[in-house]
Amino acid sequence: MKALVYQGPGKKALEERPRPAIQTPSDAIVKVLKTTICGTDLHILKGDVPTCTPGRILGHEGVGVVEEVGAAVTAFKPGDHVLISCISSCGKCDYCRRGMYSHCTTGGWILGNEIDGTQAEYVRTPHADTSLYHVPAGADEEALVMLSDILPTGFECGVLNGKVAPGSSVAIVGAGPVGLAALLTAQFYSPAQLIMLDLDDNRLEIARRFGATHAINSGKANVVDEVKAITDGRGVDTAIEAVGVPATFHLCEDLVAPGGVIANVGVHGAKVDLHLERLWSHNISITTRLVDTATTPMLLKTVQAQKIDPKRLITHHFRLDQIIEAYDTFGQAARNKALKVIITP
Repeated sequence: MKALVYQGPGKKALEERPRPAIQTPSDAIVKVLKTTICGTDLHILKGDVPTCTPGRILGHEGVGVVEEVGAAVTAFKPGDHVLISCISSCGKCDYCRRGMYSHCTTGGWILGNEIDGTQAEYVRTPHADTSLYHVPAGADEEALVMLSDILPTGFECGVLNGKVAPGSSVAIVGAGPVGLAALLTAQFYSPAQLIMLDLDDNRLEIARRFGATHAINSGKANVVDEVKAITDGRGVDTAIEAVGVPATFHLCEDLVAPGGVIANVGVHGAKVDLHLERLWSHNISITTRLVDTATTPMLLKTVQAQKIDPKRLITHHFRLDQIIEAYDTFGQAARNKALKVIITP
């Protein structure tokens, strides 16, 4: 089969690889119908994720059709259309019983990281019964690819950890796909101000269409002063960091109001300074999280009910044999006005 293979920092190639096979009774083999590229894949290519070693097939998102199941799989059968979760969970270990599926002792975020992933024609999914979801009849499978990772990530790591509440003020730093996913799902809780910050005017315009009450180019304005003016001099109740670089986390430290929350979503590959000399007395909370996908069933129902349309995040389509071009397009998102790309094996 064809697969996109990580070859070390800055290196990747489309290669011929053997089809995956059942390794444990809880496995399923899924024929990939739609997959995508995540910002985390770009972090891997920068060398920010040391658990991902050269030779790994990348990708942790997608929808597909079950080809084969292990003897212990009871919830799925060949021919079922499924959503592939970015998190593999056994459902039995201590972390899974606490709802922290991302820290499953035999799973977690392993697809496209510690085991081969979804940017291929076929993928082996461990713990299939608790790591796949049936695609509802008539559902738009392209839209559901957004539920593999970015929608639950924006919601769980940003909105829920950030304690977004009715009438509150929220700043989202970074209008990429995950930041926009946080923007879409924050509206479940009716905050009074939803402020999107980014360097890309195109993405800020998209954020306005998606429901941001304010969109500020952080390269062209005194962001802190503007946000303070919007919030009557207080700062925001929730500052969501959705980029993963020191400058954006520092901006969240400057934006958060006393009693507020900084909810980190971005993948950080470099040290970030925490300015406790200013914040020690401000009663703030700082949260970190790797998505657990515990909210995926709820988000599936929300998408089915047309309360949210994740397909709005898709801007480009490619075939698997064009995946190097897809990475170039996604990696230069501002130039190409790219959000999420769909790749079809």
